[in-house]
Amino acid sequence: MTKQTTLAEIGEFGLIERITKQSTKIHKTTGYGIGDDCAVLKYTDTLYTLISTDLLVEGIHFDLVYTPIKHLGYKAVICNISDIYAMNGTPQQITVSIAVSAKFSVEAIEQLYEGIHTACKAYNIDLIGGDTTSSITGLTISITAIGIVAESDISYRKTARVNDLICVTGNLGAAYMGLQILQREKSIFKEVGAQPKLEGYEYVLQRQLKPESPKHIIEQLKKNGIIPTAMIDISDGLSSELFHICKQSHVGCNIYEEKIPIHENTADVCKEFSIEPLIPALHGGDDYELLFTIPITCFDSISTIQGVTVIGNITEADKGLYLISKAGDKVALKAQGWTSFTQ
Repeated sequence: MTKQTTLAEIGEFGLIERITKQSTKIHKTTGYGIGDDCAVLKYTDTLYTLISTDLLVEGIHFDLVYTPIKHLGYKAVICNISDIYAMNGTPQQITVSIAVSAKFSVEAIEQLYEGIHTACKAYNIDLIGGDTTSSITGLTISITAIGIVAESDISYRKTARVNDLICVTGNLGAAYMGLQILQREKSIFKEVGAQPKLEGYEYVLQRQLKPESPKHIIEQLKKNGIIPTAMIDISDGLSSELFHICKQSHVGCNIYEEKIPIHENTADVCKEFSIEPLIPALHGGDDYELLFTIPITCFDSISTIQGVTVIGNITEADKGLYLISKAGDKVALKAQGWTSFTQ
């Protein structure tokens, strides 16, 4: 009998590679398919359509014990439009499909969609359709985001160049530490029935439960005439996203520990949990910030944009991927972010 391969053995991206290796392009309008944050459709020579789809599954991506369902609706939109921004595009429409079990009331689903509509209003997006069906396992949300980008502005993962600067938006690790707080308080509640103590953790909880997408950074890049040579959103952790860019661009990188932006509240929570802040900053997920590369000639311009930090540079592929510690030591980077089928 032929040995069967488990999903955990190859992981999410190994599975995608296996099931898509026979995919071919038939239509000229398919500009770029599998392998980036979005598919790129070329209906005109100058303006491209971007499409991305994501699933959120109860028990895997969210826990309704501590996730307000209205916040979940909002976050579901942010998860998806983040992919559009990661291609240097502008989201315009979404479709929303849900599979829902009988345990949910009509009012609960209305709250979910209230969060979705709130996000749509905040980011100037139209909800244009979707589907609903029943489920026996809880709630599943599938959102497809549709956006546009000028041909001259599009940023792929595969086009970083040697000597480019590596940049990130915002700060990293907060969402992961917010999740640690929520999981701890859930555990305490189950054991002793004590009400959760969430005071003082508002920042990291907000980053986990109701994240925002840095659309203003995309606007500032355009205003300053900066087109990223490569870009990706940070949903699975900085280390994992760096590996995606470097692998697809056939390059290496150096990033510097002292440059990685960590919010003081995140550092405080890390201290409480006896976690080195660098760990969630490198490997935590759900930040929905942007990781991108730019030509070194753009250093002066990027330095004027608040909320962007230069954390390193792109090197030749044979030089590998390294973190330079505060002491000056080179530590080989490992992709240890969130992965499907092992959770």
